Amino acid sequence: MANVKLISLLLVASFAIIIRTAISGDRDILTDFIAPPNATVDGSFFTFTGFGFLVNGTQLPADKFKVVKATMAEFPALNGQSVSYATLLFPNGTANPPHTHPRAAELLFVVDGELQVGFVDTAGKLYTQALHVGDMFVFPKGLVHFQYNAGTSYAIALSAFGSASAGTVSLPGTLFATGIDDAVLAKSFKTDVGVIQKLKAGLAVKP
Repeated sequence: MANVKLISLLLVASFAIIIRTAISGDRDILTDFIAPPNATVDGSFFTFTGFGFLVNGTQLPADKFKVVKATMAEFPALNGQSVSYATLLFPNGTANPPHTHPRAAELLFVVDGELQVGFVDTAGKLYTQALHVGDMFVFPKGLVHFQYNAGTSYAIALSAFGSASAGTVSLPGTLFATGIDDAVLAKSFKTDVGVIQKLKAGLAVKP
């Protein structure tokens, strides 16, 4: 009887894992596309113009890293299509801090300048690479990764995602700007509360 119960528990656990795996990405849709209720659908619905600044001479940010997204939130026609896009803008000396995308891998293509990139696998191994114009790099789904412009010129990259809403979890922001107790963080990082409070102050939103 004990063996039967054990087998039943293992089957239930396996089924739960299969279900979680099956829905960890975008769901398949049963229509060609998903339009908002009562929306007029024409060619403009399938058009996104938010990247025009790359070619129309718009002044790029001069001192801070910036990302311009084309996800389901900005481009509703992507709903159900399992794809999205982003433009990453790196003034020299700026970084896209360590973060993850829980719902998609990221395929990054360097169109201008140079970038140092890397990710850490689940065994704690760091993989890094120097990228130049025309290079492409893949960040596996869900793994912590970063990009850094160590050069002296501007860098621009385009990123494609296998989800209409890949999600971004910024490690610095998630850890130090969401109200996690100082004592918990101090114990986790093997430091004291004073250090944690300084980190939190540095990440606080400026008025």
